[in-house]
Amino acid sequence: MDINLKSKTAFVCGSTQGIGKAIAIELAELGANIVLLARNGEKLQEIKSELDSSKGQEHHYIKADFSLPNELSVKVEEYLEEHEKVDILINNTGGPEAGTAMDANPRAFTNAFSNHVICNQILVQAVVPGMKKSGSGRIINIISTSVREPIQGLGVSNTIRGAVASWSKTLSKELGEFGITVNNVLPGFTDTARLQALLENKAKRVDASVEEVIAKSKGVIPAGRFATPEEIAYAVAFLASDSASYINGVNLPVDGGRLNCL
Repeated sequence: MDINLKSKTAFVCGSTQGIGKAIAIELAELGANIVLLARNGEKLQEIKSELDSSKGQEHHYIKADFSLPNELSVKVEEYLEEHEKVDILINNTGGPEAGTAMDANPRAFTNAFSNHVICNQILVQAVVPGMKKSGSGRIINIISTSVREPIQGLGVSNTIRGAVASWSKTLSKELGEFGITVNNVLPGFTDTARLQALLENKAKRVDASVEEVIAKSKGVIPAGRFATPEEIAYAVAFLASDSASYINGVNLPVDGGRLNCL
């Protein structure tokens, strides 16, 4: 199977670090034109310069803060007024702060809902008309294995990730007839700055060393290690391709076998 994304344009959110960056790099290597979305202008320029353009790709970026959904909407619409349609949308946003659901301020839930569900909705409403016109499209949401099994100490994240998954499944039913697929990738423990921060937080909470927490975390993964961001990107690349045209409405765990559920 040869995955070729040449002439496709992909919006990749949260693309200046971690999983989002890896996805942008992978899709560019497969020939896609990349539109990076993040809030750090300097990092956006830096990542844009790193993207493969050997197949004639043209890469762009949109500087936008997902905590300001109205601003995001305006900037995305401005981009679409000047450029062709978007074929692939990768919704990827940094997770809420760690902590229990009981201890979370109610505002943490509303902020997370805005960052994840509302902003995703804004992006979908912006790009779907073009996808419908072309008769195809790929919407891929990077969520978490907490959709299947809530993760202790991530109360707000567990709640919001579940909401995104339900929203996504609903969209898959609504958009399938137009050749648009909507799927979720559920990364397990992935070697990113966010995971490191979560492990450090857990080490403080349970009064253990970070090394002990890391070893214990890897111990529950049959693969015996954390994923690399690139391994998540490979799954995304397949779902973004024409080869995945009959895969719609699924939650795809990429977790080294850690989940206990079927």
